[in-house]
Amino acid sequence: MVQFHRNERAANLPARLSRSWMLLTATADEQRLEETLESEADSILIDLEDGTPEPQKDECREKVMHWLNNGVEAWVRINKFATEHWQKDVAELPKAKGLRGVMLAEVEDPNMVTRTAMMLPPGTPIIALIESAVGILNAPEIAKAPGVFRLAFGIGDFRKDTGIAADPMSLAYVRTQLVLASRAGELPGPIDGPSVGKHGSELFADCAITSNAGMTGKLTLDPAQVDTINLALAPSEEEIQWARDLLNKAEGDSIPKDGSYLPRLARAKKVSHLAKTYGLWRS
Repeated sequence: MVQFHRNERAANLPARLSRSWMLLTATADEQRLEETLESEADSILIDLEDGTPEPQKDECREKVMHWLNNGVEAWVRINKFATEHWQKDVAELPKAKGLRGVMLAEVEDPNMVTRTAMMLPPGTPIIALIESAVGILNAPEIAKAPGVFRLAFGIGDFRKDTGIAADPMSLAYVRTQLVLASRAGELPGPIDGPSVGKHGSELFADCAITSNAGMTGKLTLDPAQVDTINLALAPSEEEIQWARDLLNKAEGDSIPKDGSYLPRLARAKKVSHLAKTYGLWRS
């Protein structure tokens, strides 16, 4: 039996600040699970939905329950609301000691989240994965549903549903809708969909699109993407230096107090907090 260990930095990071969300198929073996838990991924999502073939769902659910009751702490992506496997997921997962929260697939209506929350232990956070045109149009109501913790964007299925192209301009409206719904619902920034097969500068460019849109997290299926996502969705070196300089001047009361001062000070404090949380303030 493998002794499971979670990356200490990531384990202590509040999920509202998680940048990289690593999807791990429930068909994975214990060695792959151990490697994922020790990675720098901010949050781990064990996937009982798309990542688990239909004939293996029951067997994999039992395996995931075993993991979560023997030292593993992780999120679980569960199956679509009201399906047979959703019913089995919400019947079994309340018995899991290490469950950190769930991601609900194919959310189109706030009732889907509310009903799911009622089946789980009180206070269990739910990420609403929005993957269709109906879900986007209902995002403001979904963001306010009891139990919703963050919104996430299922790019692949959304594009299949709508026929919209993958380029940033075509998807800009959709990302903005999720950001506005999250803000109105007083949620952390939404989680963007994965950039499949991209690495290096190409992945960094995708993360810049995510960040510029106001999204603060990103799904990934590839451990090799984690470091880039974490770096790209954290304050940059330039932002950190700017925040440090402004805060130092504020302490010495040597900065002009014009109308922009308080907003800039608030931003500097936010950058400082994030940089300290991500371990970047002294780097």
